[in-house]
Amino acid sequence: MAQIIDGKAVSMSVKQRVKDEVALLKEKGVEVCLAVIIVGDDSASRVYVNNKKKACEACGIKSEEYALPAQTTQQELMDLIDELNARKDVNGILCQLPLPKHLDEKMVIDAISPEKDVDAFHPFNVGGIMIGDYTYLPCTPAGVMELIKSTCYDLKGKNCVVIGRSNIVGKPMAMLLLQADATVTVCHSKTVDLKAIASKADVLVAAIGKAKFVNADYVKEGAVVIDVGMDRDENGKLCGDVDFDSVEPKASFITPVPGGVGPMTIAMLMQNTLRAAKQQNNI
Repeated sequence: MAQIIDGKAVSMSVKQRVKDEVALLKEKGVEVCLAVIIVGDDSASRVYVNNKKKACEACGIKSEEYALPAQTTQQELMDLIDELNARKDVNGILCQLPLPKHLDEKMVIDAISPEKDVDAFHPFNVGGIMIGDYTYLPCTPAGVMELIKSTCYDLKGKNCVVIGRSNIVGKPMAMLLLQADATVTVCHSKTVDLKAIASKADVLVAAIGKAKFVNADYVKEGAVVIDVGMDRDENGKLCGDVDFDSVEPKASFITPVPGGVGPMTIAMLMQNTLRAAKQQNNI
């Protein structure tokens, strides 16, 4: 029977830390500010942006939203980013992805100043993660590390398997586990005998976007299982990449969906925004 890693509780403690520091900065005359850009009317994006606004409010961070119509041109979007880059009172800039198909996401990511890139998607920040010299970490992998830390589980020398190689989760996740002295294998859709590799993992991170893909056959007895997935099952119910009911009896620790990694992503965004404000004000 696994211990459930409560992402809501851990995220609340992170946000409380951020809130306390934001209040201290306010006393020094520094107001922390996050600018969020959303283009078009994607319903999932709208939910994410609203959740980020709520988190900012809870942490005492000023939140500015720029809701642009779906027909916004690349130039209009780039002009807005340039304007926000230049503003000293804006510490973090986040452009909610995905963007409408006619817009170039790479251009947008590259245009955000690395000092204000609180998503840590800019190539400069990605390079910093690769060499272990970084200011910001991508929010989801950073949240996963915080969850593992909350269990007091020692990653040193452990065999970790990450299923998924996305730039947002899989690749940076592998780097952070490596930096914690784990031995890391990254698996993906072309991996031969994925089940055999996954079932040897002391720590298994599932980030592939396939509902309930990882069942008990993929999991070693006593493994720590982290489910990054946010999917819908055959009944339309929210679930993860891990078949929780079959895996939970085998694992030592497991994250639920919802209530596991999800809340951590936004908590780490708040932490990055605070870090940006401190750095920009030499604090």
